[in-house]
Amino acid sequence: MTAEEPRTPQQRRADTMARFENDIDVWVATADARGVPCMVPLSFRWDGTTFLVSTGRTLPTGRNLAENGGRVRLAFGTTRDVVLVEGAATALEAAELAPGEIEAFAAHSGFDPSSLKTPYPYFRIEPVWIQAWREANEIAGRDLMKDGRWLV
Repeated sequence: MTAEEPRTPQQRRADTMARFENDIDVWVATADARGVPCMVPLSFRWDGTTFLVSTGRTLPTGRNLAENGGRVRLAFGTTRDVVLVEGAATALEAAELAPGEIEAFAAHSGFDPSSLKTPYPYFRIEPVWIQAWREANEIAGRDLMKDGRWLV
């Protein structure tokens, strides 16, 4: 397969933002206190600054996010069009979300945690590092954000 010309940094950021706004699910990777990894797909909503996900309090991902300072990594796309995000998650109960936020999450993702018998907490993920690349010719310059600051 012949690689396309590499995208400009500005185009990579635009493509990344489009993915955040339009994708519904993301791979979420966490680890427990012993370092045992866990990776699951979760629905999400991007508000332009942070991601919102929801998962069971007693499930491994929920426990890991609550117990390990919220360290999390998100993976979007395929191996030939990937976006990686490292972030810090904050646990929130439904009552702590802004008015309309639960409805916006459900409308975007098609999943309404508030309809479950067992309450699911929400986790707001603030990105601190973002990379995006397609082929090997985009490896250089793949960092779009470092230390919570956009580079592009």
